[in-house]
Amino acid sequence: MAASKMLIPSLTLFRPLTCAAAASYPTRLVPHPPDLVKWVKKEGGFVHEAVKIAQDTTFGLGLVASGEIPKGSDLIVLPDHVPLKFHSDRQDVAGSVLLHLSHQVPEELWAMKLGLKLLQERAKVGSFWWPYISNLPETYSVPIFFTGEDIKNLQYAPLLYQVNKRCRFLLEFEQEVKNGLKNLKLSEHPFGGQDVDASSLGWAMSAVSSRAFRLYGKKLPDGTCSDIPMMLPLIDMCNHSFDPNAQIVQEQDVGSSKMLIKVVAEKDIKQNDPLLLNYGCLSNDFFLLDYGFVVPSNPYDYIELKYDGALMDAASMAAGVSSPNFSAPAPWQRQVLSQLKLDGEASNVIIGGPELVEGRLLSALRVILSNDMELVQRYDLNILKSLSAEAPLGVANEVAVFRTIIALCVIALGHFPTKIMDDESQMKQGVPVSTELAIQFRIQKKSVIIDVMRDLTKRVKVLSSKETSTA
Repeated sequence: MAASKMLIPSLTLFRPLTCAAAASYPTRLVPHPPDLVKWVKKEGGFVHEAVKIAQDTTFGLGLVASGEIPKGSDLIVLPDHVPLKFHSDRQDVAGSVLLHLSHQVPEELWAMKLGLKLLQERAKVGSFWWPYISNLPETYSVPIFFTGEDIKNLQYAPLLYQVNKRCRFLLEFEQEVKNGLKNLKLSEHPFGGQDVDASSLGWAMSAVSSRAFRLYGKKLPDGTCSDIPMMLPLIDMCNHSFDPNAQIVQEQDVGSSKMLIKVVAEKDIKQNDPLLLNYGCLSNDFFLLDYGFVVPSNPYDYIELKYDGALMDAASMAAGVSSPNFSAPAPWQRQVLSQLKLDGEASNVIIGGPELVEGRLLSALRVILSNDMELVQRYDLNILKSLSAEAPLGVANEVAVFRTIIALCVIALGHFPTKIMDDESQMKQGVPVSTELAIQFRIQKKSVIIDVMRDLTKRVKVLSSKETSTA
């Protein structure tokens, strides 16, 4: 173990934040890491005989069935001591330093907290988790490692904001870590005396965000369980699908208070099928930011727009609505906007995803484009938020609402400097992985907008034909 540990590159050798993202199939930390399946079994875990590590054409390394596996079969079982969790001994100086550093990490960047533990174990000679850590990728294809040009290539302000926020955090946290490690003896240093910079912190945060799971922890006094982020060796090699064939289950170990973590087959798995888990019903913002991939035709993808009176007026006028009053709503309309929390400066709304149009935006448009206060007040706000509630304020109102949203979509599309055709043409020329991911991401965002426009255009046609037949 100690001999193989010497192969670990110095933490200072990781790529700077401005470097290119990972290659298609990133190399692992060491050229010939220990056999992960054997290690899990040696530690008392279980791995189904038909589960193998193999190259996946889409995601790199993954788990594949080498034979048929019946539904309900245990695929992998990890005993309680195998997952890597954040744990620090206060009695130990190094542990106390690590704990102090973890308290500087905001909750939304929880992956960095567990990342500190990962870096500590990576630097430790003879770490229990070395067989697992040595199998981790050396680089990650997440946007914090994109070039400045490829970050711009994303072309989507909400994601650019998140990427810049994370990069800024890493650069600031690097200074906090350096200050926290000043003048420590080697025996007190949580990272074995090795230098930790923004790149190594970024590597650790990306390793955790792309592989960790938040599972049940200890029972709280109210009977609920806390959720604990943990890295699950071997299990985290299952790739993602919205139609998974496996799921994670936690069970209490027989005769013990400790928990077993299992992956169980949700359906019959055929030979050569990859083992797939659902990472969550997430937008492509989260998939790219945390996992480093983009899901084509993602049903949970959406675009975020600022709810702004002037923008809504412009969209309504472009849609042919006469004298919209989004910038100066009547007092009763303003009251509804307040209930919807759309009366503030920084109110964002969503177009796309399972709802197609966020309920708050839909109800706001229905109310502002109606002059009939009494009719509006007959309806519960939840009905006005629902797309399935067909034309509650009348067909003319609904047509005006849909046309306004279509015009909003046209404006949103116009904010992208390139068209889908241009993006597809650029992809065909052969580009680096990070550029390809950025282009895929923006194509999917534009596709979301176009899909919403198509859906609402059909609805307008149906409503217009009903209005004509009624007349």
